[in-house]
Amino acid sequence: MEIVTESQYRFVIPQHGRMRVPGVVFATRALIPDPASDRALEQVVNVAELPGIVEASYAMPDVHWGYGFPIGGVAATDVARGGVVSPGGVGFDIACGVRLLAADLSRAELLPALDRVMDRLASVIPCGAVRGGLWDLRGRAELDKLLAGGAGYAVACGHGGQRDLDRCEDRGVAEGADPGQVSSRAADRGRHQVGSLGSGNHFLEVQAVQEVFDPAAAQAFGLAEGQVCVMIHCGSRGLGHQVCTDQVQIMDKAMARYGITVPDRQLACAPVASPEGQAYLGAMAAAANYARANRQLLAEAASRVLLTTAGAPLRLVYDVAHNLAALETHDVGGVPVRLCVHRKGATRALPPGHPDLPADLRGAGQPVLIPGSMGTASYVLAGVPGGGAFASACHGAGRRMSRHQAARSTTGPELRRRLERQGIAVRGASARSLAEEVPEAYKDVAEVVQAAEGAGLCRKVARLVPLGVVKG
Repeated sequence: MEIVTESQYRFVIPQHGRMRVPGVVFATRALIPDPASDRALEQVVNVAELPGIVEASYAMPDVHWGYGFPIGGVAATDVARGGVVSPGGVGFDIACGVRLLAADLSRAELLPALDRVMDRLASVIPCGAVRGGLWDLRGRAELDKLLAGGAGYAVACGHGGQRDLDRCEDRGVAEGADPGQVSSRAADRGRHQVGSLGSGNHFLEVQAVQEVFDPAAAQAFGLAEGQVCVMIHCGSRGLGHQVCTDQVQIMDKAMARYGITVPDRQLACAPVASPEGQAYLGAMAAAANYARANRQLLAEAASRVLLTTAGAPLRLVYDVAHNLAALETHDVGGVPVRLCVHRKGATRALPPGHPDLPADLRGAGQPVLIPGSMGTASYVLAGVPGGGAFASACHGAGRRMSRHQAARSTTGPELRRRLERQGIAVRGASARSLAEEVPEAYKDVAEVVQAAEGAGLCRKVARLVPLGVVKG
């Protein structure tokens, strides 16, 4: 496969074969996946064959192999010209994302109470592959209200306040949600899991702001050096997974009716304007609302813990998803076009002045939350004018080692001792799940962030370091 170096942080896979657009990879040469062990670049090429795709098939610096689309893949299709929506461009954990909260508390003030805080968080936060959550909904009717109302429904039920909506992407409620498109199987899997972390790479981490790069933006976000924060990474749990499973099967059967062929069945798709396309978007938005309500409940619980154990509640900095398809208008060739923008393992990064941002963030741009691997730093960035890739940025460090490989490289107890020697308290993790998340399983988050900033996708605002982590 030919990869042309266009600049230090931009590489191009020229259009060839059935590609409708080129592939563009924002990275350094060292961050580009090795085709011998990771098929992410092949997936970039495959995505470039989707009907209606415009501009390019993009890959972020944290790109790695995924289902259909690479994780770290961004692609937009022209709705009016038969552009498609593909569940593989969103993934199974619909609206998986990151919520960052901050406390009026310094690292020095927290440290004497850190063990108590971590013990309490571990006892309160449901994690792992468990059924229970913090909010056991009363039947399908109440679940449907949550699927339609998202974080807004949670707040209306007393779980939070207006700031929690103002500082959440889409004000906490995805438009177009259609609970009727969520199957009974998906509903059954989700009803008892609202307010739960799940497993895998999901976590709740207590952090401290170690360094501020952009003081004005940090002030707008509500961050200061030395400040204690809590970062939550989770998604739509079993409900979102089942929605994707159901919709992939529907799309796979529908493609022949629209004369669509794809190089990989994992890219099953249908025109956005088709009944199948609209049904998927309605189900996806419902799952996105579930994910936002899920993070809202976890944030509320974490805030209570910080208040009762350390004397300081948490307030929301921002909540943003990194597995969504959104209908947005962007300039394509100098003309505004309505697009279906798939972001899989990629974060929306709206620039300063964008009307979708809350007034108090409009001058700084949208917060972009980039968690590192366990035991390493995380970053807060901001959207920039003309950022490219339809105002998108990376979403994390990006895996470079499978979970099986990671688990073979260390043991859970060994990693726990190592993290504790670094001053990081670990709670709630099984030995196997801990080993699977060894830091070496991921790319260097600092290098990923540098590539994203160097490519002009976003700019650094602050660097956060871990103090304690609750994992499934």
